[in-house]
Amino acid sequence: MKVSHIEHIGIAVENLDEAIPFYENVFGLKCYAVEEVADQKVKTAFFQVGQTKIELLESTDPEGPIGKFIAKKGQGIHHMALAVADVTEALKHAEEQGVALIDKGPRKGAEGLNIGFLHPKSTFGVLTEFCAK
Repeated sequence: MKVSHIEHIGIAVENLDEAIPFYENVFGLKCYAVEEVADQKVKTAFFQVGQTKIELLESTDPEGPIGKFIAKKGQGIHHMALAVADVTEALKHAEEQGVALIDKGPRKGAEGLNIGFLHPKSTFGVLTEFCAK
């Protein structure tokens, strides 16, 4: 398995309508896409920063993963996503190294990417996502 770059940093926010202008006005970034991922109970907004993206995440359901995260920890960095060639292979490799997986196989994420998450108890407290086109 080889990681090519940080695909994105996911940041949990309470309200995209408030957060998007902050990133645009303060950092001079441009939101290029807003998308709802219904099965993950989240609405996302993306900003490109070089080869890496910032993904803002607003919960569409307080019982969804982002809703629960914000209720427990407040707004802030939620996860780091690493770009890999093949999510299935990356998850298999991580599991072979003793890493606990949240996803045993890839699923569809925002922007049509295949994604899979590693459990933060195995990654020094950082929820880590593998992404591939």
